Amino acid sequence: MQGLKSSQLKQLQRLYHQRLPGDRFTTPEFAQRLAAISTDLSQPICVYLNRRGQVIRVGVGSPRKTQIPPLELPRYGAERLCGIRCIATQLKQEPPSTSDLTAMAMQRLDSLVMVSLSGQGFERRGGGATGYVREVYLAHLVPHPEARWTVSDSLTLEEVARQDFVELTEALEEEFRRVFVAQQVDTDHDRVLVVGLLTGHLPKDQFQYSLMEVERLVETAGGEVLETLYQRRDRPHPQTVLGAGKVQEIALSAQTLGASLVVFDRDLSPAQVRNLEMQMGVRVVDRTEVILDIFAQRARTGAGKLQVELAQLEYQLPRLTGRGQAMSRLGGGIGTRGPGETKLETERRAIQRRISRLQREVNQLQAHRDRLRQRRQRTDIPSIAVVGYTNAGKSTLLNSLTNSEIYAADQLFATLDPTTRRLSVLDAEAQEQKQLVLTDTVGFIRDLPESLMDAFRATLEEVTEADALLHVVDLSHPAWQNQIRSVMTILGEMPITPGPILLAFNKLDQVDSEALTLAKEEFPNAVFVSARSRLGLETLRHRLVELASYALCQ
Repeated sequence: MQGLKSSQLKQLQRLYHQRLPGDRFTTPEFAQRLAAISTDLSQPICVYLNRRGQVIRVGVGSPRKTQIPPLELPRYGAERLCGIRCIATQLKQEPPSTSDLTAMAMQRLDSLVMVSLSGQGFERRGGGATGYVREVYLAHLVPHPEARWTVSDSLTLEEVARQDFVELTEALEEEFRRVFVAQQVDTDHDRVLVVGLLTGHLPKDQFQYSLMEVERLVETAGGEVLETLYQRRDRPHPQTVLGAGKVQEIALSAQTLGASLVVFDRDLSPAQVRNLEMQMGVRVVDRTEVILDIFAQRARTGAGKLQVELAQLEYQLPRLTGRGQAMSRLGGGIGTRGPGETKLETERRAIQRRISRLQREVNQLQAHRDRLRQRRQRTDIPSIAVVGYTNAGKSTLLNSLTNSEIYAADQLFATLDPTTRRLSVLDAEAQEQKQLVLTDTVGFIRDLPESLMDAFRATLEEVTEADALLHVVDLSHPAWQNQIRSVMTILGEMPITPGPILLAFNKLDQVDSEALTLAKEEFPNAVFVSARSRLGLETLRHRLVELASYALCQ
């Protein structure tokens, strides 16, 4: 709008008083008027109309630059259009560009009428009003992902004016309803797009494994992954993580596929989430929030629910939108007098009080677990904590070793609360039964969120206070070496250095000979077992006795 004359601004403002027939895309007179204003400005203009033919928005620029923000558009669902059409002018004589058509798709416009200017003044030729308009193109969406839109051949103003807008729109929406009803899924499940960012320092195969892990997390949380997209950049964009073009592509995919959620493979700042949601028009969450959601579903005991709630509140507190400390009106002084506390400030203070109370309860839980450990230690029974990457088969292995019935499933974070079982092993040399205590712990994962580490410190102390560790590895996973490094990194960040570690490669029955040979060469002292097929368990029992004896001698 800068640089426009007052007379030009008045011409644009008068467009709001225009009203077109509800059953027509446009009229020749209205299109010629837009073309005249656009010729005078030497810039394209866009006019947005509702289905009653009323002008609701006028913008100077292309459809891409003047598009309506997603949060301001009506939300009718994937089976309907938004009820708004756009009549735009362009200085070039060519069909609408891909960026203009993408803007139409992102907004789910009823149609886009693109008027190409002739670059001349108004004049009559052969009895027809050619004037400012050279040619017109008509574009609209189609309910097929392979062809998201269709664009007509070059038309005259009279040909466009004769077409029935209502008939076309109703036919399109009927087709959208038919297609999307056929694809309809349970409304309790989120339809998800997984998005990743590949930076220069990360190898391509590791990045692919991390995206696969995010997909598994989404499925474990109860979502349905529709598509996985990624972009390669040297560094994340500070405002939107990805580039503007990629954000637009994701928004278009979300509209086309009917996605209700976009999940990123990395942590997002509160500002990045807000920017992405504003541009995409759908809810955006990061990897940490998905993990927290899984933990909330898995928590069964009071202790588990307590720790999950604490982790969720610590995650949510900095993500409350507002002016932060500057909002406070409790300190007194200039600028603090007025209406009192805002609702946001009240909520933030309530969350802070809740976090303080939960932290006290976690401390009490910590003390309770410490008393249980001291009671076990007084019996002189060695304790071994079973650790490992999530879904490595820790619970299944513990069930097989101790003939227990701990819940186990082929899911990420299937077991959340620690479980302790006693194991009796016959020591052939001493000709006596040796007693061990095995404790199943929460599974680890790459880049374990700090809020979880803090909230689950009472549970993770089972690892640091144990006499030794049994590190279970899923040898059938293609990234098992990266998983070992991730677990060792987390163990290295513990406040107390854990005891000696025995490496146990699980799922031996699902491994090819090449992976098995590589693991034996790299870890010659490891044990190879199959918890489900009960292979190698006797060897593992005796190695656990040796491990416990070694730990007690340290």
